[in-house]
Amino acid sequence: MLAHRLIERKRDGGRIEAGEWRALMNAYAASHIPDYQMAALAMAIFIRGLDREETSALTDAMLKSGAVLDFSGLAMPCVDKHSIGGVGDKVSLVLAPLVASCGVAVPMMSGRGLGHTGGTLDKLESIAGFRTDLSLADAKAQVERIGCALIGQTGEIAPADRKLYALRDATATVESIPLISASIMSKKLAEGLTGLVLDVKRGSGAFLPELDRGLDLARTMIELGADRGCPTVALVTAMDRPLGRACGNALEVEESMLALKGDGPPDLMEVTYALGAEMLVLGGVAADIDSARRELEKAIGTGRAAEKMQEIIEAQGGNPGVVEDPAVLPQASHVELCTAPRRGFVARVEPRAIGRGIIALGGGRTKIEDVVDPSVGFVITAKPGDWVEVGEPLATVFAGDRAGVDAGRATLRTAIVIADEADPPLPLVSHRVTQAGVELYQQD
Repeated sequence: MLAHRLIERKRDGGRIEAGEWRALMNAYAASHIPDYQMAALAMAIFIRGLDREETSALTDAMLKSGAVLDFSGLAMPCVDKHSIGGVGDKVSLVLAPLVASCGVAVPMMSGRGLGHTGGTLDKLESIAGFRTDLSLADAKAQVERIGCALIGQTGEIAPADRKLYALRDATATVESIPLISASIMSKKLAEGLTGLVLDVKRGSGAFLPELDRGLDLARTMIELGADRGCPTVALVTAMDRPLGRACGNALEVEESMLALKGDGPPDLMEVTYALGAEMLVLGGVAADIDSARRELEKAIGTGRAAEKMQEIIEAQGGNPGVVEDPAVLPQASHVELCTAPRRGFVARVEPRAIGRGIIALGGGRTKIEDVVDPSVGFVITAKPGDWVEVGEPLATVFAGDRAGVDAGRATLRTAIVIADEADPPLPLVSHRVTQAGVELYQQD
């Protein structure tokens, strides 16, 4: 009766106490509460919300439903990054080895696709043999040995959140500040971090498009981190267009490997350097943002970052040759170019439409049990503000069959809007949020 009573109370706008959250999450992790009841509660939370004390209690309840990593004996700082989710957002694939190559340990725990956004685990698993299901003991040993592990949420860490995460994706309850905050922070706090950097998306492709809601989310997570001894910084970044050019699992891995070798798209690199610099400063290996950025650029330029990625891939059972030869990744059987139907400015490249288009091609999930085709997606060369002539290339569709090509073309016709005028896109990084408050980000 516990779940029924709490669903009813939250449905009617009431509060759930800390002890009730603990009992609920422990029972759900042990499969004593069915998914349909938890789905009902998630929808009640989505509609009614949680106050700060409830969000804090839910975070603790999910955190304490499982094990916690201990890196207290590690000889280097331990800092992670988390993105709220976006389309074409392959930053983690570049950032983790890059930061690890600069002397900061990165025990990066990532998720699968959620809603219209891609998932880091799905991208990594397009690398033949790559294992994201390391046990906590194996992940800890790998971090201690090479400074980085790229893993999924195991059954050991926040098991209640692991179940709820998949359920939220399938029940349209993703875009909730308390549920997002508790989910992210319960996992990140379980990593035993000395610091955390958050990438909070804004714009039409973000889960929370409005700036004020994004800032509220950032503040909530920063408070949760600070209260538990994990200094947390957030950057607000643009998701009013896809990040980089590649959108789709294997395609994004290929672009990430190029980025690690110094050939990444400028927008991807700008966001990566901004987040990475915060990680180095938070970890205490750089005195300020400028010197941190120089160190990151040096790691790319010398090949140190690419070598670290090869080391990580090999340690986790994958083919490290993918760094030098991305052609070993899964390849789509049908590839077709799409061109501009008229001359004008590229007014929009709508990320939600692109993300949903990838799902339609088979590159994402509509149900928990769906199998993902890693080869499909888009490479979009057109950027908002570009002038294009009739017949000029806009994007390429990568599909599994002819029907997929047709579906991809239909997606692009909707997502890429050409007009006589175009408003400027959002700044790539607009705000920096800390415990001290919110400030405008200082662009180079």
